This record gives sequence, structure tokens and C-alpha cells, in this order.
Amino acid sequence: MRLWSLHPRYLDAKGLVALWREALLARAVLRGATRGYRRHPQLDRFREHPAPRLAINAYLAAVHAESQARGYRFDRSRFGPVRGEVAALPLNEGQLDLEWRHLLAKLEVRDPALHARWCGQARPDCHPLFRLQPGPVAAWERAGG
Repeated sequence: MRLWSLHPRYLDAKGLVALWREALLARAVLRGATRGYRRHPQLDRFREHPAPRLAINAYLAAVHAESQARGYRFDRSRFGPVRGEVAALPLNEGQLDLEWRHLLAKLEVRDPALHARWCGQARPDCHPLFRLQPGPVAAWERAGG
């Protein structure tokens, strides 16, 4: 499971579809509607949010908005309401940088044109649910630092 902390605009088509599916799975886990992935470390940051279900809905809303901007037909009824302003989740700069390098390596193989478009950018924008702060790679990260 990879719930990207970077903005979904940077993902290729395959990455955006995978993110949509994985975020829907994360929503099911947070709702207690599945037995798998219950202990996945990337879900810890959502569980620590004061309103985990609203946070995952806000996360999905941004992924859905990106899909709409691209003309995709992701089903909006698959996630719940986004009520008002949802408190942002903290995101360490080290984590965003690691994810950026990870994505660029994937794009270099899967979509060289998109890789060429983004490879000159030092640091991407983060997903709208997150607020960037100084700090290292997250403790839950398994991709290495």
C-alpha cells in the first residue's frame, strides 16, 4: 500500500488508479470493514488524526479531483462526505523527498515523458491534506531513507 504524500498531479495514469484503489482500501480499513491491512504502518498517520474517517475522505476527495481534471470517471459515491475544513496531517520534508525520489524512479521506467517533465523539480507540492514541516523520513516508512 502506498498512500502518497505528494500531490496526485505528479502521478502517471497507472499510479493514480493504484492510489485510488489503495486509498479506498485504507478507508475500508479505517471503517473496520476489512480484515486485511489493519496493521499497515501508513495508516498510523490517519489513525492519529482527530477524525480519521474525515481525513481519509479528504484524502480521497483530492485524488478524485485530480481524476476529474484528467477526464477519468472515478466513482464519487465510493467515499463519504468531506465536512468543512479537515485538520491537516503533518508531513516531514524528509518523507516528501523520499517519496519524490521513489516516484521519479518509477516514472523513469513507466512513463519517460512524465519523468522528463518532473525530474527538474526539486520538491513537489504535497497532497492538500498534508502540511509540510521540517523533519526526517517517517518512522512508518518501509522504502528506506
